Amino acid sequence: MGERQVGENSEVTAAGIARLAGVGRAAVSNWRRRYENFPRPVGGTETSPTFSLPEIERWLRDQGKLAEVPVRERLWQLVESDREGPSDALGRAGEQLLARGASAPPEAGPFAAATATLAAELGPAGAYEFLLGRHLDAAARQLTLTPPETAALMAAIAGPADSVLDPACGPCTLLAAARAHADGSWPVELYGQETDHALARLGGLRLALRGTATVHIRAGDSLLADAFPRLSVDAVLCHPPFNERHWGHDELTYDPRWEYGLPARAESELAWVQHALAKLRPGGTAVLLMPPAAASRRTGRRVRATLLRRGALRAVIALPAGAAPPHALPLHLWVLRRPDTEAGATPNPRLLVVDTATAHRAHGRTGLDWPALRHTVLDAWHDFDRAGDLPERPGVHRALPVIDLLDDEVDLAPARHLPPPAQTSGTAALAALHRELTATLRRGQDLAPGTPPATAAAPGPHWSTVTIGELARAGALELHLTTAAGDPPPPARPGDVLVPLVDGERQTRVVGDDEGGTVPDRHTGLLRPDPEALNPWFLAGFLRGTANTRQASSYASSATRVDIRRLRVPRLPLATQRRYGRRFAELAAFETALRRAGELGRRLTQGTIDGLTEGTLPPGD
Repeated sequence: MGERQVGENSEVTAAGIARLAGVGRAAVSNWRRRYENFPRPVGGTETSPTFSLPEIERWLRDQGKLAEVPVRERLWQLVESDREGPSDALGRAGEQLLARGASAPPEAGPFAAATATLAAELGPAGAYEFLLGRHLDAAARQLTLTPPETAALMAAIAGPADSVLDPACGPCTLLAAARAHADGSWPVELYGQETDHALARLGGLRLALRGTATVHIRAGDSLLADAFPRLSVDAVLCHPPFNERHWGHDELTYDPRWEYGLPARAESELAWVQHALAKLRPGGTAVLLMPPAAASRRTGRRVRATLLRRGALRAVIALPAGAAPPHALPLHLWVLRRPDTEAGATPNPRLLVVDTATAHRAHGRTGLDWPALRHTVLDAWHDFDRAGDLPERPGVHRALPVIDLLDDEVDLAPARHLPPPAQTSGTAALAALHRELTATLRRGQDLAPGTPPATAAAPGPHWSTVTIGELARAGALELHLTTAAGDPPPPARPGDVLVPLVDGERQTRVVGDDEGGTVPDRHTGLLRPDPEALNPWFLAGFLRGTANTRQASSYASSATRVDIRRLRVPRLPLATQRRYGRRFAELAAFETALRRAGELGRRLTQGTIDGLTEGTLPPGD
């Protein structure tokens, strides 16, 4: 099929107009009411109209609201508004990048030209990753996506492998993580199957553009129509669909894959577990992301018991809530190994259970500390895998004799088999918590901002401001973001400023003296100010301003995203910056004290409840 002239026929939504102009959607609605010459809708519905992209661009330029459309935004608008749909347009872009890289003939049209231009800026793989990331963000509600941090952890548990299969591969995030984890000198074979034909196409292009691996991606249902019936691989990584009722129970009753027992109709996840084991070579490793109910549902106890008896199930690892969708559940990782019976290997007599969710709760973490989580999981797994046993760490990990698990329930939930961490319900522990809480409350009171003077409201100063993008170009600061290819910013240093790029609970903050080395995640920007030009506390404080964040925000799917380059700060002398910086630092210390007090209050309350219910504390008079 020849290249279509996409640009002149492309349409854009009000949200797309807002992204192009760097404003909120309310501003676009205001323009439509105020300006008689605002372009008329050309499609869509009355409540969600679409507009001609070329007409919108001309109008924005004429009004001085659009100096230049960044190539990545223009290309994304062409993809998003394509008449064949974003998936088809993204597929064509990937095929062009694979065939021609950063080149395109002059007659190819605006879509191909924009694709080639972005490839020249980011590289073919980087350009495609940017477009695919935007597409997946927009479709997040319809898809169940594995976060890259979880995918990297699963690949690290499985270890480097010559051949890897993901039988429910989606956009191939797990396979990409497996390739990244492998030794670059190994000829890796990547196999994937996905029921969504469009997603299979996009995932295959993603891997092909990364190169250095042989890629085999097929469309179809792995359980009902296995595309690789005679395949045996070194590793299987899988984030299977959960709670499927129509996975093929009746059609597959006598399937040879069910050597550990026929999965119940409501246990589709145990069908995926056995499919993964059937695809492994003897001694191969599978890592599956599982719902927590799969470890304890009565309908699956016979399959779980057989997996344990034969040494196929090696570890169950509980992750904190938020590690992968559905984000409200603390999902589990099951680590399996196909028994090498021909070599005379004996089943492992123990099962490793790890509960990172409890460890995070015990430390009061409100977000996921991925470096600490990886360290906890990988240290425990590697030590257990080498020795077949592991010293117990209360509340975190334990190697259980399999015989102790083979009761009527065969309940494998890690938290039920781990002794609690350090007791917080004893009188001494509670007294220590009470003392710390009292001291923290006093500190918070000392740090509380004073009462503003009762004077008439005055208009704000008319500062001259400068954007973060302009400061970066001038060399006053360094701006680091996760690249389109997924490479993270450099490790943070004390004095750096971390800026969340997605609306949420996190706030812009200055990195403390004891926090160096933390690598920001893909939703965080890192600013490294020149201390001779910018005070970091001044910078962080002004970047947190509500009006500042609002004017730099755009909307995609259900999230509000901040364009860090459009955030502004006043042009002030360094001495004045430092005065503001001291005030912002005091407010940050007050906020930290409040947060710590809240955490201590929760721990003191729960510890007292536990002491009363466990009988270690008397109820008093």
